[in-house]
Amino acid sequence: MRTLYDCGQSEARQDGLRAAAGAVRSGRLVVLPTDTVYGIGCDAFNSGSVRALLRAKDRGPDMPVGVLVGSWTTIDGLVLNVPAQARALIEAFWPGDLSIVLPHAPSLAWDLGLTKGTVMLRMPLHPVAIELLREVGPMAVSSANRSGQPAAASAAEARDQLGDSVAVYLDGGPSGDPVPSTIVDLTGKEPLLLREGAVSASAVSEALGTDVATAG
Repeated sequence: MRTLYDCGQSEARQDGLRAAAGAVRSGRLVVLPTDTVYGIGCDAFNSGSVRALLRAKDRGPDMPVGVLVGSWTTIDGLVLNVPAQARALIEAFWPGDLSIVLPHAPSLAWDLGLTKGTVMLRMPLHPVAIELLREVGPMAVSSANRSGQPAAASAAEARDQLGDSVAVYLDGGPSGDPVPSTIVDLTGKEPLLLREGAVSASAVSEALGTDVATAG
């Protein structure tokens, strides 16, 4: 049974966060607001939940899921190392709408799709998302829409697309323009801009102190 909580009301927000945390811990899916578009998420370390997330989106493992974190320091336990360029981007844009791709720690028992040993990380700038992430830890999160459909800019739009595949919907109000995060790949010798989204390429270059190449 899907349940929607209006996080604009204090009591409903706390009830919703408790319900969402319980759902994540029990392997179910939740929809949460972020500073870009709404996301569908689950426990990043529960491979069954990640597969359920991909099924809900009608998407295969060839399009792996990124991970949202609730603090800067969380990533130290998730990646092989945090290079100076990653620190510079984190200091400049986190929490915010910039995603960073790094080699993940080999010891981690997770299955986010065909990641080729990497993970895409972001700390969102949304109080509801941050509170949930700090309660349950890293979450595998993708945009809350069916594959090929527009990204959801509201909880209602997400519910229309995802329906009962999601246990809890956290309604944090409209997300504004549905602009995705910018993605920077730091797994190679030089930083590579995989997608220019809410953060401009020039802003990324300025933070790194060097021009950033664009993929493709």
